[in-house]
Amino acid sequence: MSKIKVKGLNKLQKQLKSMERASKKAKRENRISFDDLFVPSFMKRHTNFSSFNDFLIAGNFKVESQEDFEAIPDVDMDHHVSQNTKFKNWQTMLDTATNEYIKNKMKF
Repeated sequence: MSKIKVKGLNKLQKQLKSMERASKKAKRENRISFDDLFVPSFMKRHTNFSSFNDFLIAGNFKVESQEDFEAIPDVDMDHHVSQNTKFKNWQTMLDTATNEYIKNKMKF
């Protein structure tokens, strides 16, 4: 039987450990701010705005707290998203931002 040498396993093991630490940290934090989620590069790539705050202002949404944001009617947010982003609705935009955030944190 011949021996096969596999290279790069140490690097893979380090990457997996890094991903595990990032995942555990995300679970502990349990909340991500919109500033961290909707970074300028995301907003410029997917919307007509350079910041999430500018996006909200353009939609005439006055948001000074979590409660203010949660009070925005879904239909209004969905309409604003569909008119000013590459997404069809708010949930799709949020899901995409969350996935990109996780990928960046886990260094994919």
